[in-house]
Amino acid sequence: MIVNNDTIQENLTGKQVRFLRGLGHHLTPKITIGREGITATLVAATRAVLIRHELIKVKVGNNCELERKEAAELLAEKSGAALVQVLGRTFLLYRANPDREKDEQIVLPSRTV
Repeated sequence: MIVNNDTIQENLTGKQVRFLRGLGHHLTPKITIGREGITATLVAATRAVLIRHELIKVKVGNNCELERKEAAELLAEKSGAALVQVLGRTFLLYRANPDREKDEQIVLPSRTV
């Protein structure tokens, strides 16, 4: 759960990660990390897209100097999102937005077994 935009999501359970991976499979990348790497502008854009969509796919461009996992972890940390999956040069980020209308929110499976 997010306390504010600067805090990182709680750890997701395996069941929740699988659920989000299923939702993210068909998504197209909304953010691309380019040659400049992770800039303040890129972080702000990522936060804005996360507010709108909650779950986004990010692509690491071929000319990005950061390693894909390093870029994924850094952008997740700076945007206050949970890193769901790194697959090839793309990764999924999730951040709940409690201000979205109930029928538009992603409802995660419960944390209990």
